[in-house]
Amino acid sequence: MSGGSFTDASALAAAVDHGALRSLLAAEVAMWHGAQVLVQDVQQRASGRPGARAVTGRYRASWGSEIRQEGPVITGEVGTSAPQARRLEFGFVGVDSLGRRYAQRPYPHLGPAVEQAGPRLVQELGRAVEGAL
Repeated sequence: MSGGSFTDASALAAAVDHGALRSLLAAEVAMWHGAQVLVQDVQQRASGRPGARAVTGRYRASWGSEIRQEGPVITGEVGTSAPQARRLEFGFVGVDSLGRRYAQRPYPHLGPAVEQAGPRLVQELGRAVEGAL
């Protein structure tokens, strides 16, 4: 192999495999970084007015991310198990399961963060794969 040309099919296959592995690793790193940036953005948006009041910081700290790879597919998930997340994001009008009446306005923090992060993540993934090849 010289100058990017191949005369041996096995050398070409090895180069393609190597490039695919490097691209996959680069994409995984980019996905991890993008998820971390999204978590930080959500946490910042969920901190005080105009968002929810940050009394203890537990809600902000409950946000996290998980990256999974299954074959050539890499997925990133950002979320929280905090029970108040839906109510804070979308608001709540009505009576809850304990009989308390609410008219809580929404404090969107996840939706706006995702809207902003999407294009950045696509660009970062593109740069990572391009750099790996």
